[in-house]
Amino acid sequence: MENYSKTLKDRLSAKGKKRILALDGGGIRGAVTIGFLEKMESLLAARHSQIKDFRLSHYFDLIGGTSTGAIIATLLVTGHSASQIKQLYMQLGEKIFSDRNGLNLLGKQIYTNSKYDSRPLKDELENIFKDNKLGDDSNKTGLCIVSKRLDTCSTWPVTNNPDAMYFNQNRFYLRDIVRASTAAPSYFEPELIDVGNGEVGVFVDGGMSLMNNPSWQLFLVATLKGFKLEWETGEDNMFIVSIGTGRRDKKLIGDKWANPNLLKIATEAPNQFMSDASEHIELMMQLTGRSTGPRRKIDLEVGDLGDDAFHGVKGFSYLRYNMEMSREKLKEIGIENYSDTKIATLMEMDMPENVNDLMKIGELAAEKYVENGHFPNTFNVV
Repeated sequence: MENYSKTLKDRLSAKGKKRILALDGGGIRGAVTIGFLEKMESLLAARHSQIKDFRLSHYFDLIGGTSTGAIIATLLVTGHSASQIKQLYMQLGEKIFSDRNGLNLLGKQIYTNSKYDSRPLKDELENIFKDNKLGDDSNKTGLCIVSKRLDTCSTWPVTNNPDAMYFNQNRFYLRDIVRASTAAPSYFEPELIDVGNGEVGVFVDGGMSLMNNPSWQLFLVATLKGFKLEWETGEDNMFIVSIGTGRRDKKLIGDKWANPNLLKIATEAPNQFMSDASEHIELMMQLTGRSTGPRRKIDLEVGDLGDDAFHGVKGFSYLRYNMEMSREKLKEIGIENYSDTKIATLMEMDMPENVNDLMKIGELAAEKYVENGHFPNTFNVV
């Protein structure tokens, strides 16, 4: 049996106030997330100036993500700064979304299987994470990677907690479990991983579960007895920060969808599912958590749920950053020259040519919306 980091075990099992960071999936739109992380790291580094080379892994006890959020989360957990991740990310997109499968037929690309060759992604993850595994000394704090096991129809929140039930059985290489979380169907082929006892699991992107926004999953991992952390709940005991990759309201034109054929329904179904899942997770987080920053109106009927709670009790302090991709909201942060067509293009998950625009949006949004006061002083660094 391989050794694990005793420092990590001590941190995860320590009693006291806990901080959690959850990062959404969204393909290349993870560039928006990085803008928020840079601003957060700068503010928190100034607050904790006694720590040389401050990293977000110093502040957060558990960092988790889905898909592109899993890549960023694992980079944070292995001690990378937000600025280092920014440089890596700008190189990654072009390499990952480069080699296309399929044939060009009369000017139209026809895909016979996955849209992209997964080898460049696997190579880059191997270059970055090498032979590091869950729970070894490369892990500076808690990690949770959300993936979907296709062959058993189950969501897998894989953690580096040495006390977890399947920790010794599933000491995955970081490169493999991150790749599993990013294996978006139709974009990349599934990842096959030995899960022990002679069984091979077929894994796809965690966004195929309800947990593309993994904040609720991380709350469950931190608190349910079965996950073996059992951190104390309460708005003075747990602080959860959730960061998105940009969102945009979508409205289908009614008369065009009055009598859709099966192909149109099948094509639109994933969008409908992911939209519902995202809204539901945000509703649950705003219902259960006490906000330390901005709150979004979920819809006109329920509002932002600031006055709602289970028996009047909030389970944690909560902070959600995301960027509304609309002309009105972009104007708020100083961008006035984007058309609706341009904005729609920015919501695509596999266009590396958008990375500079997305980085800029994330940085400007963070400058506008991230405030030092959003991070409670009662939650000090370990």
